Amino acid sequence: MGAANWRAGAAAIAFFMVAGAASAQQTTLNVSSWMPTSHVLSQTVVKWCDQVAEATARRVVCKLLSKPVAPPPGTFDAVREGLADVSYSVHGYTPDRYTLSQIAELPFSGDSAEANSVAYQRIFDRHFARINEHRGLKVIAVFTHGPGQLYTTKKPVESLADLQGLKLRGDGGMVANVGKAIGVSIVLKPSVEAQESLSSGAIDGLFGPAETIDSLRLEKLIRYRIVFPGGLYNTSFAFVMNQATWERIGTADQAAIARLSGEHAARMFGRAWDDVDRRALAAMQANDVRANFADRAFVEAVRARTAPIELKWIAEARAKGLERAEQALREFRSELSKLQ
Repeated sequence: MGAANWRAGAAAIAFFMVAGAASAQQTTLNVSSWMPTSHVLSQTVVKWCDQVAEATARRVVCKLLSKPVAPPPGTFDAVREGLADVSYSVHGYTPDRYTLSQIAELPFSGDSAEANSVAYQRIFDRHFARINEHRGLKVIAVFTHGPGQLYTTKKPVESLADLQGLKLRGDGGMVANVGKAIGVSIVLKPSVEAQESLSSGAIDGLFGPAETIDSLRLEKLIRYRIVFPGGLYNTSFAFVMNQATWERIGTADQAAIARLSGEHAARMFGRAWDDVDRRALAAMQANDVRANFADRAFVEAVRARTAPIELKWIAEARAKGLERAEQALREFRSELSKLQ
């Protein structure tokens, strides 16, 4: 073998070794979760990460950080700034920034987190993505928890009159708007204080999906669950990636991740939440928590009180650039009816 041929062969081997190493280079996504590893949100993120690793032959893998990079209200900004590559948060934690998301939070939106999440994702793709409220973030999926209902410790609630004077724990955002509309005092206490607040009588109950009762271990303190068809409210989440991180991922792996995003991921989160809601309902039943189903008169009274919330959303969505806001809302409800 001549020297020239040897050098050419060696160069070719070196080239393919470098190319092979580059193609095998791994992208690690730093994932921040502000819920415990046992929570349905953290568990679903891990499941999604496992699917990504498999779909990309482990060229893209996740590393779950030992602690969150920011409190929940600062999570979207933390991902935008690159403090983490992937996380999730609640739109309502930063009021007025994510107006369009409230379409999935309106009263009577749906009895299934899976159906609600998929319908919401479809409307997001069809109408909201172009308005780009999540500027600087790659939205993997949008989703919701299960229907938010009302839980009390001392007495059942069968009418608007029964609500007057009650102090109920709730988060901000839509639940605060609904609480104000129906005449209850919303107490904005951290969820970790719910047990103590209920035990001491500082609050008379709380708003939440069924999962809340299970995850906070409140089934022995709550005595009544007041059930409205479709729930009194919901909570909108987004599962997001830093935009620059997304752009560093190769096109083939982007395509693989895209197939695991959108409706696929929205359905995963929604289905997982439905599962924990069912578990929570079984625990409440085992602890003799009484379910009171709101009658037609009660539902219509609440619907009348909360109707201005819907009109306000339509006006604010138009101001954000969604000119056909009413049409988007009709489409959302049409998708819900098909999915439920």
